[in-house]
Amino acid sequence: MSKLPGVTLSFSSLISAYKTLQSGLVKQVRRLAEHISTANPGSFILIQFQMSQVTQIGESISNLISQVNSVINHAVQAQRTN
Repeated sequence: MSKLPGVTLSFSSLISAYKTLQSGLVKQVRRLAEHISTANPGSFILIQFQMSQVTQIGESISNLISQVNSVINHAVQAQRTN
C-alpha cells in the first residue's frame, strides 16, 4: 500500500473502484435497454465510449497484476540462485 499525504492506494481499493465503475455502467446499459424505443443515437455513443473506458481500465489492472507477478517470479528465482 502506498501512502502519500491525503492519498491511500491499495489493490483492494483499486478493484473496489473498478467494480463500482463497472456496475454503474451495467445499470446504464440496462436503463437504455428498458427505454430502447425512446433512446437517441447519442445515448448509444456515450455508452460505447464508457464501455471502452471500462475495458481499458480493466486491461490496465490486468497488466499491473502481470507486472507484479513478474517481479515476484524474478525475486523468487534470484533467491533460488543464491
